[in-house]
Amino acid sequence: MAANKNATASNSGFNQCQHIFTKTVSNGGMILGFILAFILSNVVHHSLKPLSQPRLTSDIAIGLFLGNIPYIRDSFHEKWVVTLTNIAEFGMMCYMFVLGIEMDPYVLLKPPTRDAIVAYAGMLSTFTLACSITPFLYFSEKPNIGFTFTLSFTLSGSGSHILTRIITNLKIGKSDIGKLVINAGVHSDMISMLFLSVGYIFVAKENNDDVNARTKQMVKMTSALVIQTVFTAKISPIFMNWVNNENPEGRPMKGPHLVLSVAFMVLVCSCSPWFKYSPILSAFMAGIFLPSEGRVSKWAVGKINYLLTILYYPIFFFWVGYLADFRKFEGGNWLTWARFFVLLLITMGGKIVGTLICGVMLGFHWKESVELGLLLTPKAHFHIFMAILGIIVSLFENKSTSITTCIEIIIVFFLTVVHAPSVVKQIIKRARKRAPTRRMTLQWLDPTNELRILLCIQGPQNVSSTINFMEISRGAAEPGMLVYVSDIIELTDQIAATVVHDKGVDSIIVTDKEVTKTRDEITNTFQAYVDENGNGITLRRTLALSSLNSMAQDICVLAEDLMISLIILPFHKTQHPDGTLDGGHPGFRYVNRKVLRNAPCSVGILVDRGFGMIGKISRSQICLSVAVIFIGGRDDREALAYASRVARHPGVKLTVIRFLLDTNPENASRIAAGFRINIAEQELEMKLDDECFAEFYERQVAGGHVAYMEKHLANSAETYSTLRSLEGQYALIIVGLGGRVNSVLTVGMNDWQQCPELGPVGDVLSGPNFSVRTSVLIIQQHNQKGELDGLDDDFSVM
Repeated sequence: MAANKNATASNSGFNQCQHIFTKTVSNGGMILGFILAFILSNVVHHSLKPLSQPRLTSDIAIGLFLGNIPYIRDSFHEKWVVTLTNIAEFGMMCYMFVLGIEMDPYVLLKPPTRDAIVAYAGMLSTFTLACSITPFLYFSEKPNIGFTFTLSFTLSGSGSHILTRIITNLKIGKSDIGKLVINAGVHSDMISMLFLSVGYIFVAKENNDDVNARTKQMVKMTSALVIQTVFTAKISPIFMNWVNNENPEGRPMKGPHLVLSVAFMVLVCSCSPWFKYSPILSAFMAGIFLPSEGRVSKWAVGKINYLLTILYYPIFFFWVGYLADFRKFEGGNWLTWARFFVLLLITMGGKIVGTLICGVMLGFHWKESVELGLLLTPKAHFHIFMAILGIIVSLFENKSTSITTCIEIIIVFFLTVVHAPSVVKQIIKRARKRAPTRRMTLQWLDPTNELRILLCIQGPQNVSSTINFMEISRGAAEPGMLVYVSDIIELTDQIAATVVHDKGVDSIIVTDKEVTKTRDEITNTFQAYVDENGNGITLRRTLALSSLNSMAQDICVLAEDLMISLIILPFHKTQHPDGTLDGGHPGFRYVNRKVLRNAPCSVGILVDRGFGMIGKISRSQICLSVAVIFIGGRDDREALAYASRVARHPGVKLTVIRFLLDTNPENASRIAAGFRINIAEQELEMKLDDECFAEFYERQVAGGHVAYMEKHLANSAETYSTLRSLEGQYALIIVGLGGRVNSVLTVGMNDWQQCPELGPVGDVLSGPNFSVRTSVLIIQQHNQKGELDGLDDDFSVM
């Protein structure tokens, strides 16, 4: 008896351990699936960035892959699947709510615009094709008008936010075709969702057999939906405006108002679901009639989108992959592949046919019409969710055919997204061929166009030198010069707390008293100069407020938007009263170096060593001696082009100093033995240098406006000695940064550079051993090869 009891206890303990082990292994597979979903979705998304694929592409691929791994599938119990389904449905409610907020239903009451006509044409043709073909291919085992209409409306819609993300990331959102595609996509998405929301009342299966009960249910859902819509459209603007007025921009939102806002949103979303209406579609109908403007709506959209991207999408697509069981996919049936290709043809061909017909009426070229159709095909998360609902229904009814159909639909939707970036790149490629090549440099500036300069200043210490630079650069009154003076201010925590966003995405106001006071003083000083001496100068004020890491990018974007030809940056070191330079600000040095690498135009760095203390530069008599050093290369050619403007100033005495290589036999043999020179490349550069200098000489030197000196040198040591001999002779020396082809006259000078961003010559002239009374302007020409690297945001191809 005792032995039996011990054996029973032993077996019981073994079974319990085995149960715990099995449960642990099972939970381990489930946890592994979730962890891999979060990690792989991000890894694959970043690896696909060079292909410009949206996150939806990687999420679908990873979800289908992980959801069909046997070890992970077997780890899920039925209760976990139910929990996962509830999470997916709740997240889809949030997704649909945000989607609705970003749409404006009142545009339907206005006369149809061009983008609306394109959307309607694509939807109508796709819907007609789907309704005509799908009933004959047995997408459902029994003829079902509700299924046919639902599938047709789903196929004719567009994933507007996916489409917008692709267009925006590839930077064609401001072009004519970009605007048209985005607006047409939103129209198409909104119309299809509205039809699905209304159609749900008629296709829902509650009390399907009892006609009276079914009619009562339809009346209840219709009444609830109408009441919810009217309440949201009439009451929510009043409530939202009150909350927005109580919480102005720039201040933290009050806790009670935040709670009330969330409660109000939940209330308007949950009205119709009390009467058996779909909570997901109810969230969309509530969101679409909520005001999209205002602080509350923007806060809700931002927070929900962040949570959806970080948490929900990996879980959602893992759920999609789990339910899309490829073991039940009837791949051996020819009808499966026939249905697949027909679905793909309807989805893409329907849109193309509609936009081609519409394009004929609107006067579009056939290529643009086809591209419009292809760009309106991408589907988004809700369309995939609809396919999964079909799988859930099929599981309850044990229909493998419907499961196969739903998997086909998911794969088709995946393919509609993959091709979109390629279509956009084709649009960009064609636009580049049509766009004129515009070189944002001084050398290639059209004389009939005004010069656009962006002057960056770190503070009041740069104002005097910047004004003197404007004075000597002004040129003739016609066509004149457009100057943008930009404060570059580091965004600290203290300043960030005082930033207020004004109208427009990129418009900000800084309310910090010290910053405001300094900017006002700088503005007044510049305006006083322009009012007194600014004939031909148009002054504009801008602000580059950001962290030091992103400040260079902001400056480059600003220069590109304003079509600037020359950016002038202050040197990161400041001169002491005794003439020496301090250690400088390493952050601003980093900004200067990054701007030099990425600028969309030419760049100059001004080393102020007394240039700002000259005072008012006379226009009646010579009071400023300036030299430009020309060795060769594109940067020196750009410096010479700038010097041509300086030479026109009556108060400037300009001297051009050309450094030439001494070509006697002894030096030639020594040079050939010591340096590797690309002869063909050097000859081409020398030809360009000679042509550029000959034109300058004919216009400026031959007419007696500019003095000319030649220095015949053998090596970089003689170059250094010659530069030192210029000490104290000039108030400003203009040099090129570099860009020389194996110039023997500067080889080796890089070895002792303190500031490589100034180039070998600029570094010597601004070094501590040079004159404390000579300022230096170092210029780098914008290097642009072949076709345009980019396009204007508002380019046109239609």
